[in-house]
Amino acid sequence: MIPIYKPYMPDNLMSELNNILYSGQLSYGKYGKQFESSLKEYIGCEYILTISSYNIAMQVVLSTLGLQFGDEVISSPVSCLASNQPFATKGLKVIWADINPYTGTLCPNDVEAKITTNTKAIFHNHFCGYVGDIDAINAIGEKYSIPIIDDGIEAFGSEFKGNKLGNVGTDMTVFSFQTVRLPNTIDGGAIVFKTEALFEKAKIIRDYGIDRTMFRDEMNEINANYDIKFEGYGALMSEVNSLIGLRQIGSLNNLLIKQRINSTLWDNVIYELKGIKKLSITESTSPNFWVYGLISYNKIETIKKFRKQGFYATSVHINNNIYSIFNNKGKLKGVSEFINYFVALPCGWWVENEQIKL
Repeated sequence: MIPIYKPYMPDNLMSELNNILYSGQLSYGKYGKQFESSLKEYIGCEYILTISSYNIAMQVVLSTLGLQFGDEVISSPVSCLASNQPFATKGLKVIWADINPYTGTLCPNDVEAKITTNTKAIFHNHFCGYVGDIDAINAIGEKYSIPIIDDGIEAFGSEFKGNKLGNVGTDMTVFSFQTVRLPNTIDGGAIVFKTEALFEKAKIIRDYGIDRTMFRDEMNEINANYDIKFEGYGALMSEVNSLIGLRQIGSLNNLLIKQRINSTLWDNVIYELKGIKKLSITESTSPNFWVYGLISYNKIETIKKFRKQGFYATSVHINNNIYSIFNNKGKLKGVSEFINYFVALPCGWWVENEQIKL
């Protein structure tokens, strides 16, 4: 069975990993800084922080925005649970916006309709690497002075108007580097910032609320005159995780090219099938094709059909508005339609061209 996901790992890491393990420098350091620099160059961004996990990256985002218990955030229920669970942890009120059932991404009209005076942020999920309507959502944020956070949990390398996600004008972008992402650091994530002010605040929050340039005195003792002003997390990425991510950067373009070629081959297969069509792609965007999305009007039979042919077809996610933890189980027409019809097929770098056929 061809899997829907597969972790990528570059060759010839063991010697460098061994050096780190016995170097006495295991926490964030040389490789962490090099990884951040490589990500900046790859994305085309100025301000980025690597984080020990995607979950903590989301927590850092919420703390950087200064969100408090009871504040409202607008989010998509059609995303990984990891994208929305941090809101519950923080005690935020989640307002679900409907989605476009043909793309799986937020419906701008419904997002705007859900805004109240208590709305403090809009989280724009780019479902399974398929990029949403960035211009429309960003315009809403600008109109109401509400920060927009691109949730790129599955969308590293996806593009909008020729720019990679993380360089499309939003206030922040959050990425996951968990095992089945590209790049993967076994566990990890990153946050991209539009402004230096947000970046500098988040850098302190990432490290227990500490500004390391002032935390110790001339004797290298903890400075009793230094005040901790922000809540913080132990969110620094280790040197081991950083090295693994760093050594993957050079391979990303070729891996993503392969995934996009695979998607074109799937287009040709799906075109010939009745009752099935490919997931629509938002104008001016280029997905990373972490998976290949399709819409089937007989979902269960389609999943069985592709599994019988050796492809692990799956729904990937379930709509998060079914969970009582969010205290908002309202039904949304686009969400219901999408969940009933969406199927994902393997499209990753491990799928060989000749395998894509029925």
